[in-house]
Amino acid sequence: MPISAAPMAIITEEDPDSPVPPPQLRHRKPTADPQPPPPTSNSNSNSDSNPNSPNSTNPFHFWLYFILAVSAVVLFSVLLSSLSSPDPRTWFLNLPPNLRHHYSTGRTIKVQTAPNRPQIELFSIQNGNADSDSRVLIIHGLGCSSFAFRHLIQFLGHRNAFAVAIDLPGSGFSDAAVAAAEDAAEGGVGPLETLRQVYEDIKEKGLFWGFDQLVEQGYIDLEAAAAPKRAAVRPIEFGAEEMGRLLGQVVETFRLSPVDLVVHDSALGLSSGWISDNPGLIRSLVVLDAAAGRPAFPAWVVAAPIVREAMLGIEFMFERVLALCCVREVGREEAEAHRILLKGRDGGWAVAGMGKKLNGSFDLSEWGSSESVKGLPVRVIWSGGWSDEWIEEGRKVAGILSKGSFVTHSGGRWMEERNSEEVAESIHEFVSSLPKPTRQVLEEPQPENNHREMFSEDRGTGHHHHHHGGGGGYMDDAYGSMDHGWGM
Repeated sequence: MPISAAPMAIITEEDPDSPVPPPQLRHRKPTADPQPPPPTSNSNSNSDSNPNSPNSTNPFHFWLYFILAVSAVVLFSVLLSSLSSPDPRTWFLNLPPNLRHHYSTGRTIKVQTAPNRPQIELFSIQNGNADSDSRVLIIHGLGCSSFAFRHLIQFLGHRNAFAVAIDLPGSGFSDAAVAAAEDAAEGGVGPLETLRQVYEDIKEKGLFWGFDQLVEQGYIDLEAAAAPKRAAVRPIEFGAEEMGRLLGQVVETFRLSPVDLVVHDSALGLSSGWISDNPGLIRSLVVLDAAAGRPAFPAWVVAAPIVREAMLGIEFMFERVLALCCVREVGREEAEAHRILLKGRDGGWAVAGMGKKLNGSFDLSEWGSSESVKGLPVRVIWSGGWSDEWIEEGRKVAGILSKGSFVTHSGGRWMEERNSEEVAESIHEFVSSLPKPTRQVLEEPQPENNHREMFSEDRGTGHHHHHHGGGGGYMDDAYGSMDHGWGM
């Protein structure tokens, strides 16, 4: 067998003195990072089953958000409940002294503002000699009340005039809502009305009443919640037509014809129709800071329920609204009285409804040129310190009313205590210059006005309010009587 020769290694010797070449670096081309393998079905199933995976659904998150939402609703409800109006009896018992005194000096009469509607109670104050030749009736504007005119009434009474100021329905101590069970089935229930009634139910029955319904039924029965409330009460609808009926009854009850009528602010537009239709019942007209379509009090602040509760629930906020829109200078006690009157007994709710029914199409030029108004003696009494624009508006009103004399006063667009005597002097000087009136004999009011007389709180002193003029429909309301639900 042949034997192959093994390869031989050849060894060469290098000269130790020869230079050693440097090592050569080899450049490598960059390579892309290897892509991770796509996840397999097994990896997906493992991540879903792992509770620590970020993609997993944790039921704890749902309950956390649910608890936070319920807590926010509870906090919001508690806040609104603290700002909202108390029940009428509690509201009345907590009145400040100036409002309690104002109420004790007034009377309530029964009026009917619409056919087939129940009568409502209208609060009024009066001063002076009922046999005077000057019989002044003051109608306040939007958001105001007879409380703002209490000093004016006293000053006119001291000048031998018989002066009366009323609270329009929904204002001051007059009724703001009426029972309307017959309307429960008429039409549908609006969404805002439904939400309002649910909110009232939650305030009355507690937050967990709604929560219990959600747990038991899965929903809150809005229709069932709203229907009985809507059948129970509704705000008094008060516009130009209702004002006409009301003025006729007030003039008749107090025997004011022919009356010296003072219209303040928005009352000019509301009473314009009655003035045109009854020139024989009116001796003169005083326009007190009343421009067509420009009420001083902003109705929008009481139109939205949440804004209304906040504005009427926070004293500082309401004072700022008065200062910006209505008065030049007002004390804290007087501003607080205005706020309480709007907040109590759904006054803000009723004023918002009245604001919606203001006659936006009222044309002062057309009305002033009508035959029944052209011959009417008119005095325009205007705020001289509110703004230059407002003074020009007053001069324009006086120019449109052909027999209008223009006089300024130092107050704002609402009556203030500090300028009440000034305005009273201007009214008295005007009505005293007019010819003596010929009194008309008016029919006695119908007996359904439910005559009754009750003594006021100061009965123990032997003093009580007497009827002036023998007008029907008088009710000398007791201090805290049950007529308004204010039983002691």
